[in-house]
Amino acid sequence: MPPTAAIDTWLAPASAPSSTLWTLDGLRGADPVLGFAIVLLLAVVIGEALHRRLHLPRMLGHMITGALASPLAFRLLERTDLDPWKPLIDLAIGVLVFELGSRIRPRWLIDNPSLALTCVLEGAFAGIAVTVVMHAMGVPLVSAVLAGAVAMSTSPVITLGLVHEMRPRGQVTERLLITTAINCVLTMVAIKAWRVLAAADAPTWSDDLLNAATSAVFVVSGSLLLGMAAGWLLAKLSEAIRGVAAAPVLQIAVVILAATLAAQWKLSPLLALLVAGMAARRKMGHMLTVEPHLGSAGAALGVMLFISLGMLFTLDGIATLWPWVLALVAARLAGKAFAVAVLARPSGLSGRQAVALILALQPMSSLAVLLTADTLGWTAELPGVEGRMLQALLIATTLLHLVGPVLAQWALKSLADECPHANTKDH
Repeated sequence: MPPTAAIDTWLAPASAPSSTLWTLDGLRGADPVLGFAIVLLLAVVIGEALHRRLHLPRMLGHMITGALASPLAFRLLERTDLDPWKPLIDLAIGVLVFELGSRIRPRWLIDNPSLALTCVLEGAFAGIAVTVVMHAMGVPLVSAVLAGAVAMSTSPVITLGLVHEMRPRGQVTERLLITTAINCVLTMVAIKAWRVLAAADAPTWSDDLLNAATSAVFVVSGSLLLGMAAGWLLAKLSEAIRGVAAAPVLQIAVVILAATLAAQWKLSPLLALLVAGMAARRKMGHMLTVEPHLGSAGAALGVMLFISLGMLFTLDGIATLWPWVLALVAARLAGKAFAVAVLARPSGLSGRQAVALILALQPMSSLAVLLTADTLGWTAELPGVEGRMLQALLIATTLLHLVGPVLAQWALKSLADECPHANTKDH
């Protein structure tokens, strides 16, 4: 049921006794809007409890709540119940990606070529390592390449969620942000190219490869131009309005406009929004104030996003697929670790900082798939992929969404020592 139909549902007369809502079966049969509201409430409470008692990231509690409400546990909501909410979830992703772009300093990549090389190679080596290892374990090459493409990325949602919560400052944090942005873009382009090649016929493979390359150039260049135009538009409108209260509204409007146009023109919403954030920062400088999540409404969307990610968790088949899952996670870790370690000294990182960056990069992202999908179901959007490989990839994503935030928090706080507010008590 679309969210816009909620008012009609609430005004309609009840067809069953209200007491059924207080039972598990009643909650399962409740309106998805009501069910999602209850899950949202529980997520905030559980996230805060885990943070205060166990010092875990709040997002972990939000994702665990989503997992408990999903078919994985109590089945309060079905995964298909998320589809009507996808426009809002996409907005939450877009807000975070725009904010990530506004935090990136492209000049730093020019001044430090070793850092730029690290950002590219850590994703590329992770993708190649996963592809080679999975193919060696019997996975068809096309499916292994897809797993490698997804494994390249680090979750910008988890990364920014931790930055908002922990407020770290330092070399590792800045490198984490810029590396996350770059390898997510590489993953998006790789998946778009994979889709073209996966549908190619052997006799015309060379022509299809040319088409894939042409498509990638179109996507990248078009997304860059769209992002630059969106950043310029935001700067001009901000000059005309000059209202602090209106700034988040303008930013959300630009996010919606850029993401919608990118989807209509078959471009990359992720790349367009990253560039929009960078262009706006370059044009406006310190005049650009981007609040975490773009204000309280965006924060609510952020909680909804983490719940949705939790509802997509799955462990089905882990008893038989665990060798593939373990190999995928280990190969990804090895690829990223090798690139960061080799280029640590030339790029200005100590050994301790390099280890912290490697661990902080471990949360794997599913956004490259979800942002190009019409629904929140991977299987419907990636036809032709070997079923067991896709399930192993989903399980690996689940595990890294659960373990990754804890590793990243420990890396930034203890190894990198970049959290001056870590000992501040919450009030």
